[in-house]
Amino acid sequence: MDQRYAGKGVIVTGAGSGIGRAVAERVAAEGGRVACLDLVADNAEATASAIGDAAVALSGDVSDWAQVQAAVGAATEAFGALDVLFNVAGIGAFDESHTVDPAKFEKILAVNLTGTFLMCRAVLPQMVERGRGAIVNTASTAGVMGQPWSAAYCASKGGVIQLTKALATEYDPPLCVNAVAPGGVETPLYGQFIPPEGGDWNRLKKMSRDNVPPAAPATLANAYAFLGSDEASYMTGSIVVVDGGITC
Repeated sequence: MDQRYAGKGVIVTGAGSGIGRAVAERVAAEGGRVACLDLVADNAEATASAIGDAAVALSGDVSDWAQVQAAVGAATEAFGALDVLFNVAGIGAFDESHTVDPAKFEKILAVNLTGTFLMCRAVLPQMVERGRGAIVNTASTAGVMGQPWSAAYCASKGGVIQLTKALATEYDPPLCVNAVAPGGVETPLYGQFIPPEGGDWNRLKKMSRDNVPPAAPATLANAYAFLGSDEASYMTGSIVVVDGGITC
């Protein structure tokens, strides 16, 4: 396998499972030193242990600024510098907008959108000082198309898309900010999207294509690994949709 990340320090949020774990494992296989950050410490440890000496495990809540600072500080101390940030951590579920608890709405935005910004805020100073770096955020097809029972999730992922574009216009290559917009992916989060009681599954047909199953996390890791590498140094502000054709 190519060693595109040889000598690079990388931090991956949501690294304890799903896409985050697949990205951490892929980047390490390509020579990177990876800080595996997850809200659940045991999950972060499991990913880091599977990777081996090239990884360190960190736990923290990306929506909490103090915890974000502590995690980025620890990763920077471990590797000397952070060259790439992969923002993968996220939450979501289906809820009817007229009955959803406002606190739940706020929590989804806090993790998916504010958490993405806080991680960017924490790593950007050293990237600006060094004049280079890569940030790869996680958007979603829910950020580019409407879907029922998903007001908070759609709002958060649409926000990630605009955050990505805003940062890309503020900073110039080789400090690049891009995002991946996955469709259905076989992750623990995917299983949480269950229509509310009485919800019509047929309303979800526009979110999928016949005979296109959810992707494996490793499939998505291909796109993340490319965007975080020097091969994508002429890309910034791009939203790379990986969805089996849902949005075509």
